[in-house]
Amino acid sequence: SMELSATYRFAAPPEAVWRLLTDPEVVASCLPGCDRLEPLGDDRYRAELTLAVAAVSGHYTGTIALVDQHPPRSYRMLIDGSGKAGFVKGEATVELVGDAEATAVTVTGQGQVGGLIARVGQRLLGTVSKMMMDRFFACLQGRAGTP
Repeated sequence: SMELSATYRFAAPPEAVWRLLTDPEVVASCLPGCDRLEPLGDDRYRAELTLAVAAVSGHYTGTIALVDQHPPRSYRMLIDGSGKAGFVKGEATVELVGDAEATAVTVTGQGQVGGLIARVGQRLLGTVSKMMMDRFFACLQGRAGTP
């Protein structure tokens, strides 16, 4: 299994950052490799992604659920996906701490990966996940600058 944690800073209050993080259109447009993200109801979404890890590129489908929501402070995200090259199951806790001027978003997650992708890219997976997360949050930070 792999673990991941990072903190991202926004020049916006927690309420504004929360709205971005929970807006399916914003998430879909900022998530690297996301082909589509459709709401299933009950804060669950079906996601389709095209990702390349090491020499293994592939199409993945899965579900993302936002649970234990305490707006605008925290939520947990459950991820369950699979494709020809393998599967991923993960969970992340997202915490927002801030004031009227700024917000720090801390993401702490862990996941299990199996199948071909795990054998080929085990060492790379953490790096790729972190890179995707960094790109996602950089995109969100750009959105936070606009009303």
